[in-house]
Amino acid sequence: MMSSSSSILLCLVFSLFLSISPSTARTPGKPSRPQALVLAVTKDPSTSQYLTTIRQRTPLRPVKLTVDVGGKALWVACDRSEYISSTYKPALCGSPQCRLAKSKSCDDCWDGPRPGCNNETCSNVVYNTVEKSGQIGEVATDVLALQSTDGSNPGRLVRVPNFLFSCGSLFLGEKLANGAKGIAGFGRTETSLPSLLSRALGVRKKFAICLSSSVGVAFLGDGPYVLLPSVTVSDRLIYTPLLTNPVSTVRPIIEKFPDYTWPSMEYFIGVESIKVNTKTVPVSQALLKFNAKGNGGTKISTVEPYTVLHTSIYNAITKAFVKAISKVPRVNPVPPFGTCYKASSLGSTRLGPGVPAIELVLQNNVTWMIFGANSMVYLNNSEVACLAFVDGGKKPRTSIVLGGHQLQDNLVEFDVEGSRLGFSSTLLGRQTTCGNFNFTTKV
Repeated sequence: MMSSSSSILLCLVFSLFLSISPSTARTPGKPSRPQALVLAVTKDPSTSQYLTTIRQRTPLRPVKLTVDVGGKALWVACDRSEYISSTYKPALCGSPQCRLAKSKSCDDCWDGPRPGCNNETCSNVVYNTVEKSGQIGEVATDVLALQSTDGSNPGRLVRVPNFLFSCGSLFLGEKLANGAKGIAGFGRTETSLPSLLSRALGVRKKFAICLSSSVGVAFLGDGPYVLLPSVTVSDRLIYTPLLTNPVSTVRPIIEKFPDYTWPSMEYFIGVESIKVNTKTVPVSQALLKFNAKGNGGTKISTVEPYTVLHTSIYNAITKAFVKAISKVPRVNPVPPFGTCYKASSLGSTRLGPGVPAIELVLQNNVTWMIFGANSMVYLNNSEVACLAFVDGGKKPRTSIVLGGHQLQDNLVEFDVEGSRLGFSSTLLGRQTTCGNFNFTTKV
């Protein structure tokens, strides 16, 4: 028989073993939380929309979505034949989910019960920011699954139960890219993908996008961001403050809330001046700031395919650009672009067509350089190259909207917690591109 002193000694040794054993650092069956998640982002050639695919529902099903960096939430088409899941849960009126979604209405539905149509559930405005239209949609939750990442490769699949989203309709998504069933919103709200994933998984409220003309990548959570061949882009970012417009630039569409306004869910930065070929162009400082109605300023968009400018800014940039290469003959414009050249007359460099650089001088005295690959677009089977900026008229809500083409092959980090934006400028001069994330899972 074992003595009492021996029993005490054995218990102490066993307790010490448990305290240092790696297997006890986490609850059995519950893997450690990821530091980040990763999504592939593809460009649809016919619409220039950027698309990603999430896995949702039970059983899990791939759902293709248009990416809106300034969108307020995830919305998915819930039409009768479209949405089938055993874990769908409508948000009941007065529930925490309704309060999180800031729902202002409680509705009944006489065509249910089914996903998107239930009694005594809350609803909110669902926006198609591509088409600039909206409708009322039911607030609900369901399973969502995304792949984790260490910054270099995708890892295990991470499931999030009861992930909040809104139900839209296929009719609302008519002008989305072929196969897209809704919009993935990354905006500055508590219901955006980055915010909800931060709440559910403890990852930082931060994300980065790296768009490509083919397949790019989005990271949700903390870095590093590593592209082939072993280029850690997150080590080379330049930072400028993120600004909040006091008034949203997404106009209320639904008549039910005609006078309702809210602070911007979009991401704005402070442009202080613009240079073409190293020379400052004359731009009204008033247009570069917000006025009392929220007009003006500069925001970043993934639903605008090209940068849209206030007419006076567009004219100033175009005039300076044309003057800088006055010896190069122009050709007939190709709408919506007004300044076009024969592509072969511009030559080619590592950074795209050989044209003058356009510089956005930002707060913190940092500069976002726009070289030929982002300032020009090839058209007519690459025979014509046009300045890829669009005249947005004399009374746009926002003076400068940086569009998708100008973001391609630039890694842009939205640090919501730190209220700052990091950017790489073009990666083409660093022997990599946004198409170089290794989507092969490590064994």
